[in-house]
Amino acid sequence: MIPLTFAEVGEKIKIKKIKGKDETKRFLGNLGFVEGGEILIVSDNGGNLIVNVKNTRVAISREMANKIIVA
Repeated sequence: MIPLTFAEVGEKIKIKKIKGKDETKRFLGNLGFVEGGEILIVSDNGGNLIVNVKNTRVAISREMANKIIVA
């Protein structure tokens, strides 16, 4: 298991865990990042990512992406 920032562009991966405070977990959950969910990395701009989650493109910072553990 690795943080989302280490995944490759174009890779479809499954979310294993969301780290951080409850507030952070709730924020990411509202965007569609939930344990067991699948995401596709669309692009990487210096660590900031654009991902496709639940058929929606979402941009997240490197800091937030490091809180998402994937496999």
